[in-house]
Amino acid sequence: MTLAEITESVTTFVRAHEGWGTVVVMVLAFGESLAFVSLLLPATVILFGVGFLIGQSGMSLWPFWAAAAIGAFLGDWLSYWVGLKLEHRVAHYWPLSRYPDLLPMGHRFFEKWGALGVFLGRFSGPLRASVPLVAGICEMPALPFQLVNAASAIVWAFGILAPGALGLTWLERWF
Repeated sequence: MTLAEITESVTTFVRAHEGWGTVVVMVLAFGESLAFVSLLLPATVILFGVGFLIGQSGMSLWPFWAAAAIGAFLGDWLSYWVGLKLEHRVAHYWPLSRYPDLLPMGHRFFEKWGALGVFLGRFSGPLRASVPLVAGICEMPALPFQLVNAASAIVWAFGILAPGALGLTWLERWF
């Protein structure tokens, strides 16, 4: 299946089963934020597509936003926990073993920016996969990590869904 076919399938499912839409969005955001899965799952494109679907159908953005934020929060939390438990051994597990530069890049970013790096890393595909792991490996205290994790998940979830969900409404008003 191509990325376009996957995106179409997911958005069609959400359209047909609106009640399950928030669950689908939560799972996609979780996968996009989980270190191992994010390397394999094209969730960003699918979530943008769901955002446009929300805008077209008149569904409320807020439940989807909450679902995406919760999924993203939980994905980074689990990545952080894996980093705490497996430490540097995590680099030897697939699919991270196929990307040997990913953890060192995340480590440099985390060392330079600290907690702000956890926030900023959410908005960059390669860093999204590695910074929470590195924060765990470096034993960043849990409370500061979770506060930054929650804040970045809320902002990221809005940023990924709102352009489609609100953009169409805005365009219709002005044009």
